[in-house]
Amino acid sequence: MTQAPPPRVSIQTQDFDLNAEIATLRAQDGRVGAVCSFIGTVRDRTAGEPGAISSMELEHYPGMTEKSIEVMIDAAMQRFDIFGARVIHRVGLLQPLDQIVMVVVTSAHRGESFAACEFLMDYLKTQAPFWKKEQTPDGAKWVDARVSDDAALAKWGIASNNS
Repeated sequence: MTQAPPPRVSIQTQDFDLNAEIATLRAQDGRVGAVCSFIGTVRDRTAGEPGAISSMELEHYPGMTEKSIEVMIDAAMQRFDIFGARVIHRVGLLQPLDQIVMVVVTSAHRGESFAACEFLMDYLKTQAPFWKKEQTPDGAKWVDARVSDDAALAKWGIASNNS
């Protein structure tokens, strides 16, 4: 009996283990010559002010968020010569230094892995339906999309929903 492949997308409150996720994605695939990963963490600062963020809360639309990210992984699979991709994004209340997002991509060669990983992160920063609220000394505030994130997505020929 063959085991079902692991999900490509997980939205979860619990932390993740990069090494375990890479091992699962590689799963004895002898074609893999490159693994590229990105881990995003919660910063304790905003606009260069250390200690300005005491926590971050993330919300999403269950089902819609996963489907949106699945569509972008499909686009990455068509655009780049990659074998697999895995995205984990945490939601709920997070503290500075906590891991918030992971993208892992496998391919035969590093160039495709790097490009696909960057492509997926650029998408996640602008298009995936997440809402972030930071706790600061001045109170809670929702985080707006940044122009630099929209520009990063545009280099792939994709217009941001924020524009």
